[in-house]
Amino acid sequence: MKKRDTNTLAAGQALSGVRVLVGRARHQAGALSGELRKLGATVVEIPFIEIRKPRSFKPLDGALQNLDGYDWLILTSVNGVEAMWERLAKLGLKKNNLKPLHIAAIGPATKEAIKRRGVEVDVVPKEYVAESVVRGLRRRVKGKRVMLVRAKVARDVIPRKLRRAGAHVDVVEAYETVIPESSRTRLQAALKDPRRRPHIVTFTSSSTVKNFVELLGARGERKGLNGILTASIGPVTSSTLRSSGFSVDIAAKEFTIPGLVAAIVAEVSARGTTP
Repeated sequence: MKKRDTNTLAAGQALSGVRVLVGRARHQAGALSGELRKLGATVVEIPFIEIRKPRSFKPLDGALQNLDGYDWLILTSVNGVEAMWERLAKLGLKKNNLKPLHIAAIGPATKEAIKRRGVEVDVVPKEYVAESVVRGLRRRVKGKRVMLVRAKVARDVIPRKLRRAGAHVDVVEAYETVIPESSRTRLQAALKDPRRRPHIVTFTSSSTVKNFVELLGARGERKGLNGILTASIGPVTSSTLRSSGFSVDIAAKEFTIPGLVAAIVAEVSARGTTP
């Protein structure tokens, strides 16, 4: 391990000499990568996830054309917001069509994506996970119609528990996540190259964990991860890491990109050395 330079740390380069692998989707990696680079980190971007349109927009279009039949709209990601607004435009619908709805968003990024489009958000959970959304809505949705816009494959916590609370929930697919095959050789090459081998790998969703495992290939490939730290954005992602056989070395206290960066800085600072 290389000892940290206190002069560099004092200059605001808290992650100088630290290589961080960012596995977010290509179009979303910039926010995390940019914050890490500001702090002096060397960032390696290899997407573990790719966002694609669903095979059919029919279910989403049908739900959007019948918005007056819903009381609540729940959006769980920026990707869902972008996909939904694209379909609203295609269908000739406006933001005013959403006004009668109460809107819930998971996390500040999703909330901001909605607000940028001129629509107010009624509920943002204190913790940016599905369970917290359920706690915030449980007493407000009995007998109500709820549209949940999300990825093709996602956890069923929200629809299952809101239905138990008496809500009528329609789950609508707005996009799907797939594994970028081109990342397989890039990832394996980076792990073997001493000049590019990361000190830390970041995980920003359960999907990034699962896809990372797939990209590694055979379980024997995990030997190449010795000495590399994992950094998780939140408890659900951490749970997926553990169930996939990894430790959670760095866990964000605030389940956001800034929270993840802060946790990485705190861990590197506490070690006093490059990981």
